[in-house]
Amino acid sequence: MRICFMGTPDFGAVILERLMDKGHDVVAAVTQPDRPAGRGKKPRPSPVKTLALRRGVPVLQFGRVRAPKAVAAVRELAPDVCVTAAFGQILSEEFLAVPPLGVVNVHGSLLPRYRGPAPIQWAVVNGETETGVTTMYTDAGVDTGDILLQRALAIGEDETAGELFARMAELGAEVLDESLRLLEAGTAPRTPQDHAKATHFPAITKAMAQIDWEKDAKVVCDLVRGMHPWPVAYSRHGDTVLRFHRVRAAAGTGRPGEVLCANPKTGLVVAAGSGAVEVLELQAPGAKRMAAREYLRGHTVQTGRIFGRGGRHAGD
Repeated sequence: MRICFMGTPDFGAVILERLMDKGHDVVAAVTQPDRPAGRGKKPRPSPVKTLALRRGVPVLQFGRVRAPKAVAAVRELAPDVCVTAAFGQILSEEFLAVPPLGVVNVHGSLLPRYRGPAPIQWAVVNGETETGVTTMYTDAGVDTGDILLQRALAIGEDETAGELFARMAELGAEVLDESLRLLEAGTAPRTPQDHAKATHFPAITKAMAQIDWEKDAKVVCDLVRGMHPWPVAYSRHGDTVLRFHRVRAAAGTGRPGEVLCANPKTGLVVAAGSGAVEVLELQAPGAKRMAAREYLRGHTVQTGRIFGRGGRHAGD
């Protein structure tokens, strides 16, 4: 069965590599154009492109895969099926009609819950204890197509979105492999989604990573987990914006954002709307990620100051 794979980030690259490892015939990889990255803003290929070139798979890149030339290029490949995994573009009905077996999408949630471009991160941010992978027949909607297969996966209590991404990619590859074999055999199931139970969440932005200390300590911890490794949760302390890589719930009460404890021996503890949060790893502007206690050996964080409010004292 001839497969045209479509993906862009690491999640897609893992799935593509597993597809090839299992002997599937991948005739081409379609990915987003190279994007400027790093301090030099030099164009950088996507993880899918990098992998495809290393494995000898032809690469196609289109700014708009809906454009006639893109549709024509994929049609020339004569794929039996197209597979999308974190591709990043919406397909037209004309494109969907190209492969005779349709377009199969690997989505990082148990649809119809968590439709949208960032289901893995939102599941962590929202404190979910379970998520999963869905393979679906792509239609003209956004994650609205009929379901082939689903597999559930537990989310670790302290697991970050980045850690979950890695496990979800491996699971997604397994579910996709099974889905494609069923599709080739003509025995693939097709289950319509219950749209009444659908939830949809938007793309993650840097602004969403700002910590609201009025929230419960667990909510703050879940935000930090869900925003890691990008864009990384942050809060302002005086004129400094600190990014928080690892935290945990702690005992303590105070005004939301109030520094309850800040020294190298006992660590950094900040009050939340309910409970408190111990900061385990943080990062200052222009510096490397480090343990909070190490940071406190060279920087002063005054007890009683308020995070997120210009560093004012709790009594101000």
